[in-house]
Amino acid sequence: MKVVVIGGGPAGMMSAISAAKSGNEVILLEKNNSLGRKLLITGKGRCNITSSLEMSEFIKNTPGNGKFLYSAFESFTNQDIIDMLKENGLEVKQERGNRIFPVTDKSQSVLDCFENELKKNKVKIKTNSEVAHIIIKTNVDGKKVDSVELISGEKIKADKIILATGGKSYPKTGSTGDGYRFAEEVGHTITPPKASIVPLTAETNICQKLQGLSLRNVKIELKNIDSNKKIYDDFGEMLFTHFGVSGPTILSSSAHLLRVKNIDELLKNEKIKLYIDLKPALNIEELDNRIRRDFEEFKNKEFKNSLDKLLPKKMIDTVIDLSNISPTKKVNEITREERQKLVNLLKNFEVKITGFRPIEEAIVTAGGVSVKEINPKTMESKLINGLYFAGEIIDVDSYTGGFNLQIAYSTGFVAGCS
Repeated sequence: MKVVVIGGGPAGMMSAISAAKSGNEVILLEKNNSLGRKLLITGKGRCNITSSLEMSEFIKNTPGNGKFLYSAFESFTNQDIIDMLKENGLEVKQERGNRIFPVTDKSQSVLDCFENELKKNKVKIKTNSEVAHIIIKTNVDGKKVDSVELISGEKIKADKIILATGGKSYPKTGSTGDGYRFAEEVGHTITPPKASIVPLTAETNICQKLQGLSLRNVKIELKNIDSNKKIYDDFGEMLFTHFGVSGPTILSSSAHLLRVKNIDELLKNEKIKLYIDLKPALNIEELDNRIRRDFEEFKNKEFKNSLDKLLPKKMIDTVIDLSNISPTKKVNEITREERQKLVNLLKNFEVKITGFRPIEEAIVTAGGVSVKEINPKTMESKLINGLYFAGEIIDVDSYTGGFNLQIAYSTGFVAGCS
């Protein structure tokens, strides 16, 4: 059987490897001049390969149609990708948050393993090969794939076509949403793509002052202040930027925020707030006692010189401004009410969220080919015989932490061997 895989990212490469191992003649088409461009930038160039969590936890970490992936995650697990890399000479290591990385700390090492597998399994790779259309023919059994037509005019016959073109995030790597058009042209429904796992824009007066400040071990909570309803909470790292906030906890929160009803209207009317607990290990009483000890130590100093032990240096001026305590006030003159206001500020540091950064800056996109039109056990189209989907083109998306790459491997494996 002749299989054509469109897209040379992790989902496409895994599809090609899986299809070749199943005894098929496989052609892998990539419009760039090399494979794995997006893979190379994952994990800040280190490649967060997968997570060490149990596979059942992967579904819980996939807010975008996670249950659709049950069979795929069972068929190709996190241990399976780790084993494949080890077979190609690459050891892995576990870091904070159950994240799995290559011991080399280089995404290129992971890509090398994939390319080695492609070579071993005699996959024919055609780079600089941009697809124009998928050709479908209709017969007595319904619609079936026929061939792939390239921009160059070349036509490649196929018994099976796997679409693994990615979403619309990081378009410079080749993820420009081409696959959505191909799928739509042959009758598939596309859930409009939105930015997921993306930084958030926020009130700039605070964020610009704190630009570049990274906070570790903080608790965050996103809240709809209209309904007083919690949207998301998390613990870990975050970062202030010139446009708002980013970092692992913020990126994961965006996947929940985009699914809130009337979210655009709520953001426009400044009804979404981020609350940061800067000292989550201490309850209010314990934090108050901690501040009292610091104040006792610095009792003859001015307030502005008393917070060095408590806060990052870059944050001190902003906290002082928001506390409404005079920076030149002597510490021993600060009232109990003022100290309690400071405690509350540190436990509930507020930032107004105003929107999402553009989809081009998203790590992944939510949306894509409707899961209702794909067989979850095979990744085959329910509308077109011989057409399969793998990776981000499908309307599934997870949090950060290696889950989205695992979706690529698992769906690619299933699509390739089905």
